[in-house]
Amino acid sequence: MANNAGLIEVKIVKRDVVAEDIIALELAPAGGGSLPLADAGAHIDVHVAPGIVRQYSLCNDPAVPGSYRLGVLKEAESRGGSAGIHANFQPGQTVTISAPRNNFVLAETAPNSILLGGGIGVTPLIAMAYRLQRLGKNFELHYCTRNQARTAFAAELAATPFAARVHIHLDDGALSQKFDPATLPPAASGTHLYVCGPGGFMEWVISNAEKLGYPDERIHREYFNAEIDTSGGAFTVEARRSGKSVVVPEGKSIADALSEIGIDLPLSCEQGVCGTCLVDVISGLPDHRDMYQTDGEKASNKQMTPCCSRSLSPVLVLDV
Repeated sequence: MANNAGLIEVKIVKRDVVAEDIIALELAPAGGGSLPLADAGAHIDVHVAPGIVRQYSLCNDPAVPGSYRLGVLKEAESRGGSAGIHANFQPGQTVTISAPRNNFVLAETAPNSILLGGGIGVTPLIAMAYRLQRLGKNFELHYCTRNQARTAFAAELAATPFAARVHIHLDDGALSQKFDPATLPPAASGTHLYVCGPGGFMEWVISNAEKLGYPDERIHREYFNAEIDTSGGAFTVEARRSGKSVVVPEGKSIADALSEIGIDLPLSCEQGVCGTCLVDVISGLPDHRDMYQTDGEKASNKQMTPCCSRSLSPVLVLDV
Protein backbone atom coordinates (compact mmCIF):
# COMPACT_ATOMS: atom_id res chain seq x y z
CA MET A 1 0.00 0.00 0.00
CA ALA A 2 1.45 3.37 -1.05
CA ASN A 3 1.15 6.40 1.21
CA ASN A 4 0.84 10.07 0.28
CA ALA A 5 4.62 10.41 -0.02
CA GLY A 6 4.73 7.69 -2.67
CA LEU A 7 6.30 5.23 -0.28
CA ILE A 8 5.11 1.62 -0.01
CA GLU A 9 4.44 -0.44 3.08
CA VAL A 10 5.55 -4.04 2.63
CA LYS A 11 5.76 -7.09 4.85
CA ILE A 12 8.79 -9.33 5.14
CA VAL A 13 7.38 -12.71 4.17
CA LYS A 14 10.66 -14.63 4.06
CA ARG A 15 14.20 -14.29 5.33
CA ASP A 16 16.92 -16.75 4.27
CA VAL A 17 20.61 -16.95 5.02
CA VAL A 18 22.03 -17.44 1.53
CA ALA A 19 25.76 -17.16 2.33
CA GLU A 20 28.11 -16.02 5.05
CA ASP A 21 26.95 -12.54 6.18
CA ILE A 22 24.34 -12.41 3.39
CA ILE A 23 20.57 -12.71 3.79
CA ALA A 24 17.80 -12.68 1.21
CA LEU A 25 14.53 -10.93 2.03
CA GLU A 26 11.25 -11.43 0.23
CA LEU A 27 8.85 -8.49 0.46
CA ALA A 28 5.11 -8.49 -0.33
CA PRO A 29 2.45 -5.75 -0.10
CA ALA A 30 1.51 -5.21 3.55
CA GLY A 31 -2.16 -4.58 2.81
CA GLY A 32 -2.66 -6.91 -0.11
CA GLY A 33 -2.86 -5.79 -3.70
CA SER A 34 0.16 -5.60 -5.96
CA LEU A 35 3.59 -4.01 -6.12
CA PRO A 36 4.76 -1.72 -8.95
CA LEU A 37 6.39 -3.59 -11.79
CA ALA A 38 10.17 -3.47 -11.70
CA ASP A 39 12.41 -3.80 -14.74
CA ALA A 40 15.59 -5.85 -14.58
CA GLY A 41 18.34 -3.82 -12.92
CA ALA A 42 15.97 -1.81 -10.71
CA HIS A 43 16.54 -1.01 -7.05
CA ILE A 44 14.43 0.25 -4.18
CA ASP A 45 15.07 2.49 -1.20
CA VAL A 46 14.66 0.66 2.10
CA HIS A 47 13.87 2.71 5.21
CA VAL A 48 15.93 0.86 7.79
CA ALA A 49 15.40 3.23 10.72
CA PRO A 50 14.62 6.94 11.18
CA GLY A 51 17.14 8.83 9.07
CA ILE A 52 18.66 5.68 7.58
CA VAL A 53 17.66 4.89 3.99
CA ARG A 54 19.63 2.47 1.85
CA GLN A 55 19.36 1.24 -1.74
CA TYR A 56 19.14 -2.45 -2.61
CA SER A 57 18.83 -4.04 -6.04
CA LEU A 58 16.03 -6.45 -6.81
CA CYS A 59 17.21 -9.94 -7.72
CA ASN A 60 13.92 -11.71 -8.44
CA ASP A 61 12.63 -12.64 -11.88
CA PRO A 62 10.99 -9.40 -13.12
CA ALA A 63 8.28 -11.41 -14.89
CA VAL A 64 7.00 -12.96 -11.64
CA PRO A 65 4.71 -10.45 -9.89
CA GLY A 66 3.67 -10.27 -6.27
CA SER A 67 6.90 -9.76 -4.36
CA TYR A 68 10.38 -8.26 -4.41
CA ARG A 69 13.55 -10.08 -3.38
CA LEU A 70 16.71 -8.46 -2.04
CA GLY A 71 20.15 -9.71 -1.13
CA VAL A 72 21.76 -7.84 1.79
CA LEU A 73 25.42 -8.19 2.73
CA LYS A 74 26.30 -7.18 6.28
CA GLU A 75 29.02 -4.64 5.59
CA ALA A 76 32.02 -4.68 7.90
CA GLU A 77 31.91 -0.88 8.12
CA SER A 78 28.13 -0.52 8.11
CA ARG A 79 26.80 2.91 9.07
CA GLY A 80 23.58 1.37 10.35
CA GLY A 81 22.01 0.21 7.11
CA SER A 82 23.00 -3.38 6.44
CA ALA A 83 23.79 -4.02 10.12
CA GLY A 84 20.34 -2.76 11.07
CA ILE A 85 18.66 -4.99 8.51
CA HIS A 86 20.58 -8.07 9.63
CA ALA A 87 19.81 -7.37 13.28
CA ASN A 88 16.20 -6.25 13.09
CA PHE A 89 14.40 -7.27 9.88
CA GLN A 90 12.41 -10.44 10.57
CA PRO A 91 9.49 -12.27 8.85
CA GLY A 92 6.16 -10.64 9.62
CA GLN A 93 7.64 -7.19 10.10
CA THR A 94 6.29 -4.25 8.09
CA VAL A 95 8.85 -1.93 6.52
CA THR A 96 8.74 1.07 4.22
CA ILE A 97 10.26 1.11 0.75
CA SER A 98 10.17 3.32 -2.32
CA ALA A 99 8.80 2.39 -5.70
CA PRO A 100 11.49 0.79 -7.92
CA ARG A 101 13.89 3.05 -9.80
CA ASN A 102 16.24 1.91 -12.53
CA ASN A 103 19.62 3.52 -13.16
CA PHE A 104 21.04 0.26 -14.54
CA VAL A 105 18.90 -0.26 -17.61
CA LEU A 106 19.21 -3.40 -19.70
CA ALA A 107 19.73 -2.88 -23.46
CA GLU A 108 17.34 -5.60 -24.54
CA THR A 109 18.16 -5.37 -28.25
CA ALA A 110 21.90 -5.99 -27.79
CA PRO A 111 23.23 -8.98 -29.78
CA ASN A 112 25.11 -10.26 -26.73
CA SER A 113 25.35 -9.31 -23.05
CA ILE A 114 28.03 -10.13 -20.48
CA LEU A 115 26.90 -9.73 -16.86
CA LEU A 116 29.81 -9.27 -14.43
CA GLY A 117 29.10 -9.29 -10.70
CA GLY A 118 31.53 -8.94 -7.83
CA GLY A 119 30.24 -10.28 -4.52
CA ILE A 120 26.78 -8.94 -3.61
CA GLY A 121 26.92 -6.94 -6.85
CA VAL A 122 25.50 -10.01 -8.54
CA THR A 123 21.98 -9.19 -7.33
CA PRO A 124 20.74 -6.92 -10.16
CA LEU A 125 22.49 -9.17 -12.68
CA ILE A 126 20.39 -12.15 -11.59
CA ALA A 127 17.26 -10.21 -12.50
CA MET A 128 18.86 -9.29 -15.83
CA ALA A 129 19.70 -12.93 -16.52
CA TYR A 130 16.06 -13.95 -15.97
CA ARG A 131 14.94 -11.25 -18.39
CA LEU A 132 17.50 -12.08 -21.08
CA GLN A 133 16.64 -15.77 -20.84
CA ARG A 134 12.96 -14.97 -21.30
CA LEU A 135 13.80 -12.84 -24.34
CA GLY A 136 15.88 -15.63 -25.85
CA LYS A 137 19.02 -13.48 -25.94
CA ASN A 138 22.68 -14.48 -25.90
CA PHE A 139 24.33 -13.74 -22.57
CA GLU A 140 26.70 -14.97 -19.88
CA LEU A 141 26.68 -14.29 -16.13
CA HIS A 142 30.10 -14.16 -14.48
CA TYR A 143 29.95 -14.15 -10.68
CA CYS A 144 33.24 -13.31 -8.95
CA THR A 145 33.25 -14.01 -5.23
CA ARG A 146 35.69 -14.58 -2.40
CA ASN A 147 35.01 -18.24 -1.65
CA GLN A 148 32.27 -20.84 -1.63
CA ALA A 149 30.97 -19.71 1.76
CA ARG A 150 30.42 -16.17 0.44
CA THR A 151 28.72 -17.26 -2.79
CA ALA A 152 25.10 -16.21 -2.38
CA PHE A 153 22.28 -17.67 -4.48
CA ALA A 154 24.49 -20.52 -5.73
CA ALA A 155 21.74 -23.13 -5.38
CA GLU A 156 19.17 -20.87 -7.04
CA LEU A 157 21.45 -20.13 -9.97
CA ALA A 158 22.19 -23.82 -10.44
CA ALA A 159 18.46 -24.50 -10.73
CA THR A 160 17.63 -21.75 -13.24
CA PRO A 161 16.97 -22.40 -16.94
CA PHE A 162 20.13 -20.37 -17.65
CA ALA A 163 22.40 -22.38 -15.31
CA ALA A 164 24.70 -23.31 -18.20
CA ARG A 165 25.35 -19.61 -18.80
CA VAL A 166 26.47 -18.98 -15.20
CA HIS A 167 30.20 -19.01 -14.42
CA ILE A 168 31.31 -18.70 -10.78
CA HIS A 169 34.85 -17.48 -10.16
CA LEU A 170 36.26 -17.95 -6.65
CA ASP A 171 39.19 -15.90 -5.34
CA ASP A 172 40.51 -18.98 -3.57
CA GLY A 173 39.92 -21.25 -6.56
CA ALA A 174 42.34 -22.49 -9.20
CA LEU A 175 44.01 -19.79 -11.29
CA SER A 176 42.44 -21.19 -14.46
CA GLN A 177 39.01 -20.81 -12.89
CA LYS A 178 39.35 -17.09 -12.14
CA PHE A 179 37.79 -14.49 -14.41
CA ASP A 180 40.12 -13.01 -17.03
CA PRO A 181 38.91 -9.77 -18.71
CA ALA A 182 41.00 -10.72 -21.74
CA THR A 183 38.39 -13.39 -22.49
CA LEU A 184 35.66 -10.79 -23.10
CA PRO A 185 34.22 -10.86 -26.62
CA PRO A 186 35.79 -8.40 -29.07
CA ALA A 187 34.39 -4.89 -28.80
CA ALA A 188 33.46 -5.08 -32.50
CA SER A 189 30.92 -7.81 -31.67
CA GLY A 190 28.50 -5.21 -30.32
CA THR A 191 28.47 -6.88 -26.90
CA HIS A 192 27.16 -4.87 -23.94
CA LEU A 193 28.81 -5.24 -20.53
CA TYR A 194 27.04 -4.86 -17.17
CA VAL A 195 29.31 -4.43 -14.15
CA CYS A 196 28.30 -4.24 -10.49
CA GLY A 197 30.27 -4.82 -7.29
CA PRO A 198 32.99 -3.30 -5.12
CA GLY A 199 34.74 -0.26 -6.54
CA GLY A 200 38.08 -1.97 -7.08
CA PHE A 201 36.46 -4.85 -8.93
CA MET A 202 34.50 -2.49 -11.16
CA GLU A 203 37.49 -0.33 -11.99
CA TRP A 204 39.48 -3.45 -12.89
CA VAL A 205 36.80 -4.78 -15.24
CA ILE A 206 35.96 -1.42 -16.79
CA SER A 207 39.58 -0.38 -17.39
CA ASN A 208 40.29 -3.69 -19.12
CA ALA A 209 37.14 -3.39 -21.22
CA GLU A 210 38.19 0.10 -22.30
CA LYS A 211 41.61 -1.24 -23.30
CA LEU A 212 39.80 -3.78 -25.48
CA GLY A 213 38.01 -0.92 -27.24
CA TYR A 214 34.58 -1.06 -25.60
CA PRO A 215 32.88 2.35 -25.90
CA ASP A 216 31.43 3.98 -22.80
CA GLU A 217 27.85 3.56 -24.00
CA ARG A 218 28.24 -0.23 -23.98
CA ILE A 219 29.73 -0.44 -20.48
CA HIS A 220 26.85 -0.26 -18.03
CA ARG A 221 27.72 0.11 -14.36
CA GLU A 222 26.12 0.37 -10.96
CA TYR A 223 28.05 1.21 -7.81
CA PHE A 224 26.83 0.20 -4.37
CA ASN A 225 28.93 2.66 -2.39
CA ALA A 226 31.74 5.13 -2.78
CA GLU A 227 34.22 7.03 -0.64
CA ILE A 228 33.22 10.65 -0.05
CA ASP A 229 35.90 13.28 -0.62
CA THR A 230 34.92 16.75 0.64
CA SER A 231 38.40 18.23 0.37
CA GLY A 232 39.06 21.39 -1.61
CA GLY A 233 38.71 25.13 -1.16
CA ALA A 234 35.55 27.05 -0.38
CA PHE A 235 33.23 28.26 -3.14
CA THR A 236 29.84 29.91 -3.44
CA VAL A 237 26.67 28.18 -4.58
CA GLU A 238 23.87 30.33 -5.93
CA ALA A 239 20.47 28.66 -5.73
CA ARG A 240 18.89 30.55 -8.62
CA ARG A 241 15.30 29.36 -8.20
CA SER A 242 15.31 29.98 -4.45
CA GLY A 243 17.08 33.32 -4.71
CA LYS A 244 19.67 32.41 -2.09
CA SER A 245 23.44 31.93 -1.96
CA VAL A 246 25.73 30.08 0.42
CA VAL A 247 29.45 29.57 0.87
CA VAL A 248 30.42 25.88 0.90
CA PRO A 249 33.56 25.39 3.00
CA GLU A 250 35.96 22.47 2.81
CA GLY A 251 34.60 19.45 4.64
CA LYS A 252 30.93 20.25 3.99
CA SER A 253 28.76 19.06 1.12
CA ILE A 254 26.75 21.37 -1.11
CA ALA A 255 23.59 19.59 0.02
CA ASP A 256 24.38 20.22 3.70
CA ALA A 257 25.25 23.87 3.06
CA LEU A 258 21.98 24.41 1.16
CA SER A 259 20.02 22.69 3.93
CA GLU A 260 21.41 25.19 6.42
CA ILE A 261 19.79 28.05 4.48
CA GLY A 262 16.46 26.25 4.17
CA ILE A 263 16.89 24.47 0.84
CA ASP A 264 16.42 20.74 1.35
CA LEU A 265 17.24 18.50 -1.59
CA PRO A 266 16.05 14.91 -2.05
CA LEU A 267 18.83 12.69 -0.70
CA SER A 268 19.24 8.97 -0.39
CA CYS A 269 22.71 7.37 -0.58
CA GLU A 270 24.64 10.64 0.03
CA GLN A 271 27.61 9.01 -1.71
CA GLY A 272 27.03 9.96 -5.35
CA VAL A 273 25.87 6.48 -6.22
CA CYS A 274 22.09 6.58 -6.65
CA GLY A 275 21.42 9.81 -8.58
CA THR A 276 18.51 10.86 -6.34
CA CYS A 277 19.89 14.35 -5.73
CA LEU A 278 20.86 15.27 -9.31
CA VAL A 279 20.34 18.97 -10.01
CA ASP A 280 20.67 21.06 -13.16
CA VAL A 281 23.73 23.30 -13.49
CA ILE A 282 23.03 26.79 -14.86
CA SER A 283 26.61 28.08 -14.84
CA GLY A 284 29.97 27.35 -13.29
CA LEU A 285 32.18 24.27 -13.52
CA PRO A 286 31.29 21.33 -11.25
CA ASP A 287 33.96 19.11 -9.75
CA HIS A 288 32.17 15.81 -10.35
CA ARG A 289 32.92 13.25 -7.63
CA ASP A 290 29.95 10.94 -8.10
CA MET A 291 29.91 7.40 -9.43
CA TYR A 292 26.45 7.76 -10.96
CA GLN A 293 26.96 9.78 -14.14
CA THR A 294 28.91 8.53 -17.12
CA ASP A 295 32.08 10.31 -18.24
CA GLY A 296 30.11 11.85 -21.09
CA GLU A 297 27.42 13.17 -18.78
CA LYS A 298 30.04 14.65 -16.47
CA ALA A 299 31.80 16.32 -19.41
CA SER A 300 28.54 17.97 -20.47
CA ASN A 301 28.23 19.61 -17.01
CA LYS A 302 24.47 19.71 -17.39
CA GLN A 303 23.83 18.10 -14.01
CA MET A 304 25.70 17.37 -10.80
CA THR A 305 25.26 15.54 -7.49
CA PRO A 306 25.32 18.04 -4.60
CA CYS A 307 25.65 15.27 -2.01
CA CYS A 308 29.32 14.71 -2.86
CA SER A 309 30.52 16.87 -5.77
CA ARG A 310 32.10 20.30 -5.43
CA SER A 311 33.06 23.21 -7.72
CA LEU A 312 36.10 24.03 -9.81
CA SER A 313 34.85 27.59 -10.28
CA PRO A 314 34.48 30.27 -7.56
CA VAL A 315 30.72 30.37 -8.12
CA LEU A 316 28.38 27.54 -9.06
CA VAL A 317 24.81 28.40 -10.08
CA LEU A 318 22.28 25.61 -9.63
CA ASP A 319 18.61 25.34 -10.59
CA VAL A 320 17.29 24.84 -7.07
